[in-house]
Amino acid sequence: MTAHAAETDSVIPPMPERTPKALRRAIAQHTPELLPDFDAHWMRAIADAYNLGPVPAFLALWWGEYALARDPELDKYVRDLEHRAAYECTDTAEAKALLEEAAKIHHRVRELEPGE
Repeated sequence: MTAHAAETDSVIPPMPERTPKALRRAIAQHTPELLPDFDAHWMRAIADAYNLGPVPAFLALWWGEYALARDPELDKYVRDLEHRAAYECTDTAEAKALLEEAAKIHHRVRELEPGE
């Protein structure tokens, strides 16, 4: 991720603490376009829950979404891979390769630690 930031001369904000509150604060500050969906998902899946079991899955999903969105170049690249696979590829093997590349990036950003 750091090498990518150097290439674009943009400052990519570090990942926050791995808590819903810290993640929401980072989204509000750095990627506010995600905030309505984050809040709606929280209200639908977590807010009135008596069981906190869904919180880790919620956090993992939004951790990855924020990790991509905070880096506009990487986000654009991944969305382009997905778009090409879904709408432009006529070859199944090529579409699969594009989706595998996008999935690797999604997986990698979900593994980021706070501060990275």
